[in-house]
Amino acid sequence: MAFIPLKPIPMKERTSMIFVSYGRIDVKDGAFVVVDEVHGERKHIPVGSVACIMLEPGTRVSHAAVKLAAITGTLLIWVGEAGVRLYASGQPGGARSDRLLYQASLALDEGLRLKVVRKMFEIRFGEPAPERRSVDQLRGIEGARVRKTYQLLAQQYGVEWHGRRYDPKQWDKADIANQCLSAATSCLYGVTEAAVLAAGYAPAVGFIHSGKPLSFVYDIADLFKFDTVVPVAFRIAAQKPSSPDRAVRVACRDSFRETRLLKKIIPAIEEVLAAGGITPPEPPEDSQPPAIPEPKSLGDDGHRSQ
Repeated sequence: MAFIPLKPIPMKERTSMIFVSYGRIDVKDGAFVVVDEVHGERKHIPVGSVACIMLEPGTRVSHAAVKLAAITGTLLIWVGEAGVRLYASGQPGGARSDRLLYQASLALDEGLRLKVVRKMFEIRFGEPAPERRSVDQLRGIEGARVRKTYQLLAQQYGVEWHGRRYDPKQWDKADIANQCLSAATSCLYGVTEAAVLAAGYAPAVGFIHSGKPLSFVYDIADLFKFDTVVPVAFRIAAQKPSSPDRAVRVACRDSFRETRLLKKIIPAIEEVLAAGGITPPEPPEDSQPPAIPEPKSLGDDGHRSQ
């Protein structure tokens, strides 16, 4: 009996994320499940319809589960308490050479890199970047605006604010506003990394951020941060919940669904890179297709398609 090959669901049609802790993830009867070994309970996870699964301390994953996640194009991310520290992540499908060369060409040329950074600035702040400014100067302007936005949101939600200060190694030492912001941004970084990988690009090759494993993820996530997770974090902080990280996760998931974030990330990636003004190289004839391909249109140029 022949098996029907699995076809990954496009990123824009997926649920954003799921957090799993204190359980064993395995494949049972062809299904992706979390097994509670204490009570013998199973919880099924629709792995192919989730962008990323955050694995917290106390979680064990079988080889079969990792394989199924890779086949379905779902990113597995091993994180610390509250999802703040990232230890490792999978790379479903792998990056594509043509996309990597395109991304690297833009990042290595200072003139092209500046064009991409200016486009990111324009998308983020809704206005063109100031003329005759270097990448470092634009980064400084951006930082000042971000600090001011934090202050305004803290005032709007009535949250005491002393600046963005936290130590990932000492989660409990941060004030509630910084705890909420850390938990919220980790959610955004997870789904953004899944989208970057799905599109075939390298998370480490950034334009504003550089020198970090997720530099490009931070660049793209910043385009959406103040429209999604940052207001959520301050709103939850104002409520002073007993478990701020869990409250933030639920609220972020709702925000991602309401803003239809997963439908916006990959088009935004292509938009900012296109600002460099160079033509992407054609993929080799024998190249691997995208990890999570977009569905083909059913109509021609003169017809609508679903």
